[in-house]
Amino acid sequence: MKASVIMSTYNSEEWLEKVIWGFSVQTELNFEIIIADDGSKPKTKELLDTLRPQISMPLIHVWQEDNGFQKSQILNKAIVASSTDYLIFTDGDCIPRKDFIETHLHYRERGYFLSGGYFMLPMNISQAITKNDILHQNCFDVKWLVNRGLKKSFKNTKLSASGGWAKFLNFITPTKATWNGHNASGWKDDLVAINGFNQEMQYGGQDRELGERLFNKGLKSKQIRYSAIVVHLDHARGYVNEATWKKNFAIRENTRKNKVIKTPIGIDSN
Repeated sequence: MKASVIMSTYNSEEWLEKVIWGFSVQTELNFEIIIADDGSKPKTKELLDTLRPQISMPLIHVWQEDNGFQKSQILNKAIVASSTDYLIFTDGDCIPRKDFIETHLHYRERGYFLSGGYFMLPMNISQAITKNDILHQNCFDVKWLVNRGLKKSFKNTKLSASGGWAKFLNFITPTKATWNGHNASGWKDDLVAINGFNQEMQYGGQDRELGERLFNKGLKSKQIRYSAIVVHLDHARGYVNEATWKKNFAIRENTRKNKVIKTPIGIDSN
């Protein structure tokens, strides 16, 4: 297989199913899907057992007991469980366009990681998207989305741009090419070398911190936010709190100031 898709989830079966259908119709099908499950109840496993015979790629479920927001830890376990040398990271609420895997593989290069973005959908459209809309790619059609209430905006260009226009927008965007957990990829040996995600960090910046350590290791990044497209389904964020943000900010400050490459609490802690 050419790549492993590592996808985080937590008790979100409706969204997760939509995302898996998105991966089932990729133009490049030679990859495995690893569900990094941060303690979901049995319904998630039941869903995966139902979907597994219906898709062509391996669907692997890596689960840990619910101990609060421990995404970094479950992502590290998923890295260990992966069987390929190239890892693509996303979340279980981000439906990929059919060329998502092909795009990441096209732009991959030794010495780099890839930085993609997302297109946020409102809750009413997130709920309205059906399996058929995913299989036929309606949810990436700006006209279809506008007809269902999406506001007209220049941001919609992210969905309609292609070819040279998408490359040009990647080049001129002021957004930095950081490691974004919903849409990023890199070589497995680079991630293992920095000991994966920092397990001291809960919600807020743990993805960026990993990317900062990749930079400290000497890697560069490529911007593909207008080429590798996912639509982000809306949801509540009850796990956000100020104390965690402050703790994570201090860790990131230390990573940048002291050029930390390998986190002390990461993959090898598992």
